Amino acid sequence: MTALLEWKEKLKAFYGKFSMYLNPVLKFILALAVFIHINTMLGFLTLLNNVFVVLILALLCAILPLSAIVVFGCLLIMGHCYAVGIEVAAFAAVLILLLLLLYLRFAPKDSLALVLTPLSFGLHIPCAVPIGFGLVSNAGSAVSAACGVILYYFMKLVGEKAVMLQSGEVAELSQRLTALLDGLVQNPRMWLDLIAFVAVVLVVYCIRRASMDHAWTAAITTGGLLYMILQVAGSFLTDADVPVLSVIAGAAGAIVLMLVLEFFLFNVDYTRAEYLQYEDDDYYYYVKAVPKIKMTQSSRSVKTIETEEVPGENVQEKESAAVSERKDPDPAVEDLEEKLEESLKNLDFHS
Repeated sequence: MTALLEWKEKLKAFYGKFSMYLNPVLKFILALAVFIHINTMLGFLTLLNNVFVVLILALLCAILPLSAIVVFGCLLIMGHCYAVGIEVAAFAAVLILLLLLLYLRFAPKDSLALVLTPLSFGLHIPCAVPIGFGLVSNAGSAVSAACGVILYYFMKLVGEKAVMLQSGEVAELSQRLTALLDGLVQNPRMWLDLIAFVAVVLVVYCIRRASMDHAWTAAITTGGLLYMILQVAGSFLTDADVPVLSVIAGAAGAIVLMLVLEFFLFNVDYTRAEYLQYEDDDYYYYVKAVPKIKMTQSSRSVKTIETEEVPGENVQEKESAAVSERKDPDPAVEDLEEKLEESLKNLDFHS
């Protein structure tokens, strides 16, 4: 665990140091994945279904705000719909306009949820989007995720009905528009995913905001189980064709992925939680303070101290040693001097 905490701190420090360069790279990768996914689902217009066009658009999104991915993605969808038929493109334009108005009204800064929702269906982990945005965002993310669900099922509908619309089986314009509208509105799987996404976002958001211990873990687990229950129950109560095993596997993978997200964003030590109470003139405040788990890496440095000889220092040491030798004579020399003095006294006495 200590090694993981140290690795997390190193990763956060690396991102904080090079975020100016990493953010454009991450936006480029996300835009590239979204545009490739759109071309895979539709891909009717040869001009847009080109790797160079996709790369140019992704490069533009790397230097533009995140909402540019939404704009270019919608233009790609309308372009492919135009290749199927002008009435399909008109239907797509009206639908996208309504979705964008709804999105801009309730969650204008939540473009990432709108972008990631269709992509998560392609990765077979759609449950990760409502759980993740219920953890890191607010209840308005339910609107963005719901718009993403509708957009995904519209692309899927156009991909399935394109042969019929292009072959001329439905001659009248009204019948084509009715076929598109009925195929979207009368799709029980789309309504089931809409209900599941909105419910999971709201439930996860409410549990995550609770003051209980391990709120994030409880929110992740509850959101995954709720998604599975709604999908399985919906398959029995409606005519929706729900692959139960795929839904369960995707929800389990989403739970694991969100636990990793919790480790990076909300890793706290509940054993050292403190409860504080204070007041002012108008209110009493009850606060629960939970410390974060941090691992600071100790930086060790070895310093070598070398002594340099100062000119004249050795001479002074030698002189001080000579003086000390003069001040401290040998005891044998002192004894010899005393004997000489006694002998001289004896000679004077005899004389």
